[in-house]
Amino acid sequence: MSAIAGLTLSDAKVQFITYLRQKGRANATILAYGKDIDQLEDFAKSQGKADISQTDTQDIENFKIFLKNDKYTAKSISRKVNSIKSLFRFLKVQGLVEANPAQLVTHPKYEISPPRALSRMEYRALRDACRDDVRLSAIIEVLLQTGMRIGELAGLMIEDVDFAKKVSAIRPYQSHDGRSVPLTEAAIKSIEEYLKIRPKTKEATLFVTKTGNPFLVRNIRTAIDRYYKMAGIKDAKVNDLRHTFIIQQLQAGVPLTYLSKIVGHKRLSTTEKYLKMIESKTEKDSIKIEEL
Repeated sequence: MSAIAGLTLSDAKVQFITYLRQKGRANATILAYGKDIDQLEDFAKSQGKADISQTDTQDIENFKIFLKNDKYTAKSISRKVNSIKSLFRFLKVQGLVEANPAQLVTHPKYEISPPRALSRMEYRALRDACRDDVRLSAIIEVLLQTGMRIGELAGLMIEDVDFAKKVSAIRPYQSHDGRSVPLTEAAIKSIEEYLKIRPKTKEATLFVTKTGNPFLVRNIRTAIDRYYKMAGIKDAKVNDLRHTFIIQQLQAGVPLTYLSKIVGHKRLSTTEKYLKMIESKTEKDSIKIEEL
């Protein structure tokens, strides 16, 4: 494979990470890509290959075998393959390599678990668990009533919420476009209650810490996980609130195309995958978001 002479995987990683930061990718995503590429680099060095020019398709296939023998799951290996493919795609576009050795590398097959949705009993228990925490109550209510992503919620500004029109603007996030989502009475009430106790700060972000700084995604995730535990809800993740919203709306008969736009799915097929998890697939003539 032709490449710039002397370009190491380490040098290539630095350029790729810089590109990801410029594209506004999440820190967690960048960190994961970096670790995956580091593993490939360590493997390549163990084979006596440090330069990009020495890396070919068979090397990447051998790396997959190495990971499997090291007890990595097929899902984890697939994610690492995706990181490697993204790296070499970037290098090819930048003209740093003439051929892409990862192009023909396949992902290992694995069974994808269906989305986890909370039962009514579970999300009511979650509400009860955080009832005395006004900020977290509002966060959980907004996630549950809108289906927005946690990163989108963390990026909400006070000015994004239109109480009169009962909608909230969602700003572009990572590779996702901006959009507008309807707010139920429960969501509006929870935000209004939170604003009464929100710390006085010049920060425009809706949800802030006690010191008035933006409430970061990782801290929101940790807080919600803590309340899951307090509520006795096992094997639940923050994104399950989004799954719950989608499934409940489909169950209530909200049109598929409308719901797909509300939750920001790029493809209708992504929303369609949830249909097999509901009992009824009959759409209503009217469009109205169901309050959970």
